[in-house]
Amino acid sequence: MADAAQRLQGLFAQMLGAPLPVGIRAWDGSQAGPPGAPVLVVRNRRALRRLLFKPGELGLARAWVAGDLDIDGDLYTTLDLLAGLVWERGEDARTLAQALRDPEVRTAVRGLVRLAGLPLPPSPPPEEVRSPRRHLHTKHTDRRAVRHHYDVGNDFYEIVLGPSMVYSCAYWPAPDSTLEQAQHDKLELVCRKLGLKPGRRLLDVGCGWGSMAVHAAREHGASVVGVTLSQEQAAYARKRVAGEGLTDKVEIRVQDYRDVRDGPYDAISSIGMAEHVGADRYLEYAADLYDLLAPGGRLLNHQIARRPQRDESAYSVDSFIDSYVFPDGELQPLGVTVTRLERAGFEVRDVESLREHYALTLRRWVARLEADWQRAVRLGGPGRARVWRLYMAACALAFERNRIGVDQVLAVRPPESGASGMPLRARTWAAPAPG
Repeated sequence: MADAAQRLQGLFAQMLGAPLPVGIRAWDGSQAGPPGAPVLVVRNRRALRRLLFKPGELGLARAWVAGDLDIDGDLYTTLDLLAGLVWERGEDARTLAQALRDPEVRTAVRGLVRLAGLPLPPSPPPEEVRSPRRHLHTKHTDRRAVRHHYDVGNDFYEIVLGPSMVYSCAYWPAPDSTLEQAQHDKLELVCRKLGLKPGRRLLDVGCGWGSMAVHAAREHGASVVGVTLSQEQAAYARKRVAGEGLTDKVEIRVQDYRDVRDGPYDAISSIGMAEHVGADRYLEYAADLYDLLAPGGRLLNHQIARRPQRDESAYSVDSFIDSYVFPDGELQPLGVTVTRLERAGFEVRDVESLREHYALTLRRWVARLEADWQRAVRLGGPGRARVWRLYMAACALAFERNRIGVDQVLAVRPPESGASGMPLRARTWAAPAPG
């Protein structure tokens, strides 16, 4: 057979009801598709079996992670062209059942089965995590999920994140600023919003590799407790704290935030952690943080948000990210987050969207990964490196397309007097843009 690519182009167009906007190069050396377009490289028939047994996003992701599928051309352009055919169509059982009622689709599926060979479901690549959906967000399952994502080697994360080791959206003074400057500015923005100064106690929930804790202690004189569920993060953060001579100001614990009992704190930062909490436990999370704050204390909740659905009951967790990146992670709309913080007793004082900032951050992380690709593969394995490249590039496009956002919500535990302690012109905490 020397025409697999042409046959695949025709079969996919028949299934999708539209021609593929990218080319295909098949395992037999054949190529077909629009001239000048990026090319999907289908390295073997197993890639087709992955798509047949898990149509849509997860099948494509499994083929990518396993190396059965590759891209010849710009990754962002390819994902952007495919977004309308894959990520924005959905892949729930009802959609697939409806599609298979179409005789044209059934004929195309039979053609793909013949091309794929023996119809045996390939084993998922080893990075995949299968979650027990009935027992989400217990202390045990949260610890397992966090360690799956973060305990893959600090050296691997240094490649992606750079010297700042900040794994959340940066705050860019200009698109051509350095990643290090933008991450410094984000940490400084959080500290200003929290009103940190010498003598104040800060709890950093999900402290990562200690960047926020070190910045708050070094630049603002705060006394900081940072908690993480990752042993590797904690070891790295403690070494960093010692290197900065801040052991008298910063304590790093391997501890669940639900087990922190030494409040009250004057401020709490939760940066890129609340996505792990889960919708069913979010009010409990908000109430726990409320109880840990002193009256007048401030919470800075920095969190990715999804767009609301017309039918919220139809919302499903992103299958690729849930299986390979953030097991058990859940996104909720900004309005839901604000409402639950208020129900827990907080007064929400400020909300700032950083959506475009995260797109810039993710593109820089992808560029760093690609620039040191061979070392990343040696440290994390080829599957892990491919997971990260796909996930970060796809997320960059999702932020750019306004499919998801990221927001900093500043809230106060109101004292009985009602005095919030907030400045009359709160936005004076933001440094002016250059020029």
